[in-house]
Amino acid sequence: MQTTRELAPRKVELTAVTRQARRRGNALGNARLTSVVGVVLLLLLAAEGATIPLLGQLLSVHIFLGMLLLGPVALKLASTGYRFVRYYTHEADYVSHGPPAPLMRLLVAPVLVLSTMVLFGTGVLLLAVPHRGPVLGLHKASFIVWFGATSVHVLAYASRAARHLLSDVAARRPAGLLLRWAAVGIAVAAGVAIAVATYPLAGPWLHHDVFR
Repeated sequence: MQTTRELAPRKVELTAVTRQARRRGNALGNARLTSVVGVVLLLLLAAEGATIPLLGQLLSVHIFLGMLLLGPVALKLASTGYRFVRYYTHEADYVSHGPPAPLMRLLVAPVLVLSTMVLFGTGVLLLAVPHRGPVLGLHKASFIVWFGATSVHVLAYASRAARHLLSDVAARRPAGLLLRWAAVGIAVAAGVAIAVATYPLAGPWLHHDVFR
């Protein structure tokens, strides 16, 4: 029969393993959250993009979806920003996962983040202060840059996002599953609330007042 002294080192070892597993779960959970919200964003962005060829007829849908996207976009930026901070503050688990590929980290990611902020920022500004001019031109120009960076981003990470989703579905009790989907649900709900609250501001655009 093992004594208390013999069991103590094993208990400490098991505690260390448990803590390490939790750290792994944190980094993996963050990666899976990023993938889930990324897939949701891709679907919403596809719907938003479908309105562009028929913007004259679907401008109201375009504006509503643009405001709705603010919630999921904010969550995506938060999850990737959190990973960025944890990696560069040398959190062991995030460091063990490694950084993105050099091209993605040094070129695509900065362009994507900046163009996303400009695209949605100008969109909000156009809704708050309806007018044609430099802001509308910047909105259109930022979309072109954003679309190129987003296309590269999707091609680079689509397979990983699919693996994360499949692993969540296949696992019996995936760690943090409910929290991840709750976060996504809250982000979408917040986006819907923003879209509903700001929709009345679209009146000048929908009634063509800004074109007069």
